[in-house]
Amino acid sequence: MSDIQTYLKGIIRDVPDFPKPGILFKDIAPVLQSGEALRRVIDHLADHYRDQQIDRIVGIESRGFIFGTPLAYALGTGIALVRKPGKLPWKTASVSYALEYGTDTLQIHTDAVEPGQRVLIVDDLLATGGTASATMQLVQGLGAEVVGCAFVVELGFLQGRARLGGVDVHAILEY
Repeated sequence: MSDIQTYLKGIIRDVPDFPKPGILFKDIAPVLQSGEALRRVIDHLADHYRDQQIDRIVGIESRGFIFGTPLAYALGTGIALVRKPGKLPWKTASVSYALEYGTDTLQIHTDAVEPGQRVLIVDDLLATGGTASATMQLVQGLGAEVVGCAFVVELGFLQGRARLGGVDVHAILEY
């Protein structure tokens, strides 16, 4: 286990029975509350992607915005936002995707990424991979290339990585 993994395991807290009984929630709030922890996460992700010629970060609502923005700054790129319907004020592209019980929809501005751009998708957590996979569809539908997906935490037992089509998936910490 690397230094950052050991450090994060000591700071991310487990919240039993949230948001419903039987779920053990991995709470990253302590990471966000610590300047050192946040800096170490962003530095780690920036080091991993620095040589991959990333043109744009795409942050997934809402914690993907938190990690994506300083990562975009560190890599010298801009950030595009993927949000729930009705939250973006400009022309949007949409994709609906299946959840365990029902469907959900995500949107991105149609000018958020350009054809041929190399895009890194960022979120706090990879679980089943549905949201990240839908985000990949949005980005690819606008003609950009998804070169990777970055997460702070991966719940490996849910096998979300398998839904992401073979792109580089980097999670700092896996449970």
